[in-house]
Amino acid sequence: MGWYYSRQTRAQLIQELIQPQEGERAYYDVIAHALRGNVLWSVVRITAKQAGIFSLDIGETTSFIRCDLLQGSGGEWGHKPLEESMHPYYYSCPVRYLDMAPEQCREWREGVRAYHTRRRNPRSPVAMTG
Repeated sequence: MGWYYSRQTRAQLIQELIQPQEGERAYYDVIAHALRGNVLWSVVRITAKQAGIFSLDIGETTSFIRCDLLQGSGGEWGHKPLEESMHPYYYSCPVRYLDMAPEQCREWREGVRAYHTRRRNPRSPVAMTG
């Protein structure tokens, strides 16, 4: 997927990305979101309006983790939408989000956990002996 730009502020873009949306086949509701630099993490709950989307029957729901990369250019702000199933090479997703959606990419989730472990436990300085 590519980048999608529009003439709006960063705050307006973020607000747009977290608003509930209704499509022909499903209803999408962001149930949690967090901004980490220019990466917007969201947990999106999908309710199927037609059978077959995410293997759901009509009225069934599931959730997935979305990663929107944000970038400003020339008075416009854009985003590149990614999902866990695409194994985005970004790992700052809040750990609690992993419990809010079914696993779609084990390697990516391991990367998220490793990222947070490294942040909590930075390496101790190595003592030099001589």
